[in-house]
Amino acid sequence: MQSTAQTGISITESRFFTRVFYAFFGLALLSAAINLSGRYFGPLIAMGGHTDDMTIREIVIGNDVLAIPSNMIRFPAQRRDGVANRVDLYLKWPEMAGYSEKTRSDFNFTAPRRQLLFLSVEPRTMSRDMSGRYLPIYSALIEQPGKAGPAGLTLHSFHPVSGYIGEELAVSSAGGDQPDFVARCLDESVAREMAGACERDIQFGNGLQLFYRFPRHLLGEWRALDEAVQSFATAHLAGAR
Repeated sequence: MQSTAQTGISITESRFFTRVFYAFFGLALLSAAINLSGRYFGPLIAMGGHTDDMTIREIVIGNDVLAIPSNMIRFPAQRRDGVANRVDLYLKWPEMAGYSEKTRSDFNFTAPRRQLLFLSVEPRTMSRDMSGRYLPIYSALIEQPGKAGPAGLTLHSFHPVSGYIGEELAVSSAGGDQPDFVARCLDESVAREMAGACERDIQFGNGLQLFYRFPRHLLGEWRALDEAVQSFATAHLAGAR
């Protein structure tokens, strides 16, 4: 009887120590996995989704092919070659450069001044760009006259029924029916906290449109800004280099 009891105790102890062994073994495996993951994925986590990889990605949108360095592409899932519906980019102004260790503070919004441009390229859905839509569309939606803005721009409030609540239209001196520059901006009172308070779109390539957003304080540099964005777009069409 005692032998049977001892046997039962031995079996119980054996099972207990087996479970303890597997528990410690599992913890050891988990620790090793965490260590390995930290070694390989730690740098990616520290980058916060950015990359300084400058590998050129060839992205096909409609009938156009773009050649874009990976460090200019905003979202990790879009940093690949092949067909896409759109691609989202971000650039440091005025260098028109992608992410790097040197510009980390700008891309993480910890720099004293916001200097990022956000660009989205997609198939063209409108027959005219933003400047071309001024006369047939925007001119009927804004208050006249406007007020003087920076660098020769005129700032117009939108009519309350226009749907553009809390926004203004920045327009350059019209050359004929089409101004050189038209952009929608959030009112100055709220724009200070926004990285992309102003938006404009242009057209390029065989059938692409590019929306770009920028801080409102860059309105004073609108000529250089618009020229740089248009040059950037054309230069990054595959075969343009």
